Amino acid sequence: MTATIALVDDDRNILTSVTIALEAEGFRVRTYPDGQKAWDALSKNPADLAVLDIKMPRMDGMELLRKLREVTPMPVIFLTSKDEEIDQLLGLRMGADDYIGKPFSQRLLIERIRALLRRVEMNAKDVEPQDTPAGDEIMARGKLVLDPMRHRVTWKDRDVTLTVTEFLILQTLAQHPGHVKSRDQLMDAAYTDDVYVDDRTIDSHIKRLRKKFRMVDDEFSAIETLYGVGYRYKDG
Repeated sequence: MTATIALVDDDRNILTSVTIALEAEGFRVRTYPDGQKAWDALSKNPADLAVLDIKMPRMDGMELLRKLREVTPMPVIFLTSKDEEIDQLLGLRMGADDYIGKPFSQRLLIERIRALLRRVEMNAKDVEPQDTPAGDEIMARGKLVLDPMRHRVTWKDRDVTLTVTEFLILQTLAQHPGHVKSRDQLMDAAYTDDVYVDDRTIDSHIKRLRKKFRMVDDEFSAIETLYGVGYRYKDG
């Protein structure tokens, strides 16, 4: 199926030129000139992936991302200026899946979009040749159930909505309960090689994972921290 991309930017030149480039590659594109209009539409009907500018009128990209993460795990790529490194890191910690700096090559953006959509597809098919047995579609670990085909996570039979990155981190931890995963291993599982993230970003994702699970179970403690080493999933 053709993927639908939501493009959110207050620069009409970017909206027009990127839309033309994406449609030429076979994508469907929905454009929004500000964060508020994007929120009104995407909260009711998410796209397959969203590309968000950070600095926009009415509602900026950070606020839009925060609100979207309350209702959808839709993958998000941020568009940032070169002097917005802090915003890039903050965006990743808030739940963005990737970012690309302005001015940007349209070809590079398209490749990043394709890479992220492939990652979503691989995750849906549970493609983990080193860790996942062939044909093992649903992973059950105690009270936790991960269904990659539906990108669905439940804890005690209650749904927990995760981003693609959060899902991949949790899946990596839960594949081998009791085994410690370093931050580097979690970064390798969750990000492509050309996206730099630091240890604090992984720590932020873990914090968000715990928060989401504690929203359905305030006694959740299955993700353990081993200070100076990494994290592990405690089955049981």
